[in-house]
Amino acid sequence: MVERGTGVVVHVSSIASRLPQPEEASYAAAKAALNVYSRGLATEVGRSGVRVVCILPGFIRTVGAEQHLQAMADQQGIDVDQLTTQIVDRLNVPMGRPGDPDVVAEMIAFLASPRGKWVTGAEFRVDGGIIPVV
Repeated sequence: MVERGTGVVVHVSSIASRLPQPEEASYAAAKAALNVYSRGLATEVGRSGVRVVCILPGFIRTVGAEQHLQAMADQQGIDVDQLTTQIVDRLNVPMGRPGDPDVVAEMIAFLASPRGKWVTGAEFRVDGGIIPVV
């Protein structure tokens, strides 16, 4: 059997699509829509050999996140470590810390590689085990 196509589409969504935070409704809705689009696209292009997957990162310490954390900490008059702890606690992250960008990159690399050749239409949370508090 000859495989057609070898493309992979990796969408980067957010855990916010499953666990929206206060004042993030529009962001969460956009990411939730991306999740649904990703699944639908996987169904449409699968027979052509194109795979589609969706990554849902949690609290990841990117450069942009660091800048945002610093601005928020300054606004609240606390240091970044205090704010980070508050966010980790509020999100109920079992691993007790934010993730590093390389963790998300490694997941993407795996899914885009031949090792992920049977994975499509799936979502992968890379969030340190965030447990929604209900």
